[in-house]
Amino acid sequence: MATVTAPATPGTTGTRTVQRRKRKHNSWWGIVAWVVGIIFFFPVLWMVLTSFKTESQAYTRNPTFGFTPTLSQYHAVFSSGVWPYIANSGFATVISTIIVLLLATPCAFALSLRPVKKTRDVLFFFISTKMLPVVAAIIPLFVIAEAIKMLDNVWTMVILYTAMNLPIAVWMMRSFFLEVPGELLEAADMDGAPLRRTMAEVILPVVAPGLAATALICCIFAWNEFFLAVNMTAANAATVPVFLVGFISSEGLYFAKLAAASTIATLPVVLAGWVAQRQLVRGLSFGAIK
Repeated sequence: MATVTAPATPGTTGTRTVQRRKRKHNSWWGIVAWVVGIIFFFPVLWMVLTSFKTESQAYTRNPTFGFTPTLSQYHAVFSSGVWPYIANSGFATVISTIIVLLLATPCAFALSLRPVKKTRDVLFFFISTKMLPVVAAIIPLFVIAEAIKMLDNVWTMVILYTAMNLPIAVWMMRSFFLEVPGELLEAADMDGAPLRRTMAEVILPVVAPGLAATALICCIFAWNEFFLAVNMTAANAATVPVFLVGFISSEGLYFAKLAAASTIATLPVVLAGWVAQRQLVRGLSFGAIK
């Protein structure tokens, strides 16, 4: 018995053609994304590879890809006393980030829930402090710190990093609070719970990804900050970026040791971003709607 094949409808054929074009278009964009990602990641990869070379292999005009890895540069970095710098950076970064979140969260919540008059002016005032070049404020900061005997003090760096990250944290957290469903706020108001309990039990669990994203960005800014640290610290409170400058001397630039020290300096931030990557992506996309 002969089988009869039903002819394909014009609508089905057109849908399949559109799907093939979309898959082809998406595959091209995927290739472009991979190429761009490799280009941006290559300097980091080259830094890590250089850290396993000798100085003669690193300081060459023609790059060498085939070499025998060595840990001598890492031994030299750790033996040169990097741990106090890591401790200072970790303390200033963690404490300043905690203070920033404690101050920025209620401020952003208030500006999103109960906007004051000219809210945009208030927000612009917060962010305008980031427009001032740090070099224009370093002399007053230095004079004040010297007058109150706070030069080369890690708590000075905590205060400066808090002031540096607070404006951007308020802006980010406000955008996250604006995405909280109004039903949650109305339900919290109907329960008659105190504002502190409302934030702890209702609001904060919803904006937890935003808190993680804000905390990570503040940590990155504080950990990588160099200008304030190199001018406000000397021996007791110097941070990791100041330690990296020590490999630039009158004798020349130690590329392999600098690459090893830079790898050690970037490792905590990379690990923190890797651990919190899911919360970071959710947080940044959560507040990007408005």
